[in-house]
Amino acid sequence: MSELSQDQYWMQRAIRLAKRGQYSTKPNPNVGCVIVQQQQLLGEGYHPRAGQPHAEVFALAQAGDAARGATAYVTLEPCAHYGRTPPCAEALVKAGVARVVIASLDPNPLVAGQGAEILRAAGIVVSIGVCEQQAKQLNPGFLKAMATQKPYVRLKMASSLDGRTAMASGESKWITGAQARLDVQHWRALSAAIITGVDTILADDCQLNVRQLADDDVTNVVQPQRIILDRRGRLNLTAQILQQPDTVMVMGPYRDDLAALGVQQLPILALPDLLSYLLEHHQIYDVLVEAGATLATAFLQHALVDELISYIAPTFLGQSARAMFAADFTTMAQQYRFKLLDVQQLGDDLRLRLIPSQESV
Repeated sequence: MSELSQDQYWMQRAIRLAKRGQYSTKPNPNVGCVIVQQQQLLGEGYHPRAGQPHAEVFALAQAGDAARGATAYVTLEPCAHYGRTPPCAEALVKAGVARVVIASLDPNPLVAGQGAEILRAAGIVVSIGVCEQQAKQLNPGFLKAMATQKPYVRLKMASSLDGRTAMASGESKWITGAQARLDVQHWRALSAAIITGVDTILADDCQLNVRQLADDDVTNVVQPQRIILDRRGRLNLTAQILQQPDTVMVMGPYRDDLAALGVQQLPILALPDLLSYLLEHHQIYDVLVEAGATLATAFLQHALVDELISYIAPTFLGQSARAMFAADFTTMAQQYRFKLLDVQQLGDDLRLRLIPSQESV
């Protein structure tokens, strides 16, 4: 096996380890680390939760003195600063590893190449870019936030074959089947916040929390903040979502009754400013939008959507049912085009993951 093939093999293992923390590390990134000597695994670890040791610390503890002269594989550049934990770059130096293979550099200004420089200054051989794109997919929100000061926004929609999301009355339970609805729980668990409009809460009395996962225990999940846009103050105090008020934020006019429940109240802001506010004040890097056509369309029209997750059920709801998109276009040049990332069958439904296309029509 060539050195590149070996590097890819061990980095893939580190990526799988990192995914164990995908629901629990926010606002920190998911990171995995593997320590190897002569193709023998000596230690491995992943970052489980903010405030707890980083992946490198767990892997080094497992490897012990055998780490001296070994190769460490890390999915994200080792940190170079003191936060809740000491710098991992210095821990690798102290352990005496001979080589560090990094999948992706960290755009965090507190790191941004400094971790790699600490390693090189200590005489450690550093390789960068092995399985880089796969590693970046572990942390789209963190990477975008560090690089642009904007969160990564996923827009989730569920529709019929004729592009309808609810009956004219607002009734929408259920268009998709159980497997598709379980899949939505995964995207919620990945998110630091879920944004919806008050009309969705009034129509469905939904909780928008994580209640079940196909591949993990819900107790491991850092529950997302539920953010309700309610510019006219119509939220009903009996709404189920208010049963856990500590994870609810409401953007709208200030209300004493919500304050008494402990609900955080946000200033009324335009959508781009709201996203910036959430990142700056609440370290929200990954946002999932689950809303009706009006709010979903507004996110698209402001070019705020990084990824569209579209569930399509094999059913027709008819022309009087509510459309999934509220803009009124008159020419083909106005259309929004997307590129398909992947498609998956979930029971009888399809899930499409798409990103906005930069190509002109």
